[in-house]
Amino acid sequence: MLSNIRIVLVQTFHPGNIGQTARAMKTMGLTDLVLVNPRCFPDDEATRLAAGAEDVIDAARVAETLSDAVGDCVQVVGASARLRSMPLPHYDEPDEMARDVVEKAITDPVALVFGRERFGLTNDEIGHCSHQVSIPANPDYGILNLSQAVQVLAYEVFRAWRRRPGSGFIPQRPAHDRPPTHEQLHHFHSHLSRVMQASGFLTQPHAHTEKQLQALFARAQPSRKELSLLRGLLSALEPKDAGEN
Repeated sequence: MLSNIRIVLVQTFHPGNIGQTARAMKTMGLTDLVLVNPRCFPDDEATRLAAGAEDVIDAARVAETLSDAVGDCVQVVGASARLRSMPLPHYDEPDEMARDVVEKAITDPVALVFGRERFGLTNDEIGHCSHQVSIPANPDYGILNLSQAVQVLAYEVFRAWRRRPGSGFIPQRPAHDRPPTHEQLHHFHSHLSRVMQASGFLTQPHAHTEKQLQALFARAQPSRKELSLLRGLLSALEPKDAGEN
């Protein structure tokens, strides 16, 4: 699905913005970059500022016209900081745009189009789009540079994609932050119960107290590393001749 979402830059002046755009795209899983009449490309500055997204730069295509760049797309969204006179459907919120784009990208290519650094897209170029989108910003200073605008809309697209059922997206987390298994929790609570009784905190089995402690740790949701730390503490407090799980 994400491979069907194309980023199109029209007449980019600074090659560094192409590199920064590639970096913004790759962080959000986008790889299809098309450049319409860039002033200078290929360029070492673009590659340098890609900073790890050189594969996106290497795969970028150059088109002579915007029509050539989006001809196979079923939806073309022009990013514009100001409203034009064109009677196009307009997304006031980027997340609304992202949901529609992701839905259409299931089967067909779609494009997000960005204009020049200084004055964006012309009315004629907006006329090649099917929709417009604006990024809400401070009305007194609503200026985003090119790669920032790409990053904001790419993020919204990525968020809409990962929230779809079946996206398969799994947030990355360190191994030690993984939640403990049911068996690990069972051993911890057995260990805690044993230490409480051996210490004299519980002089007899007290199911209510143990259930309250189980509820407390369920709310705390300790990681495997944290549970291991707690068990180490219990082991240090436990009488040396006590049995172990």
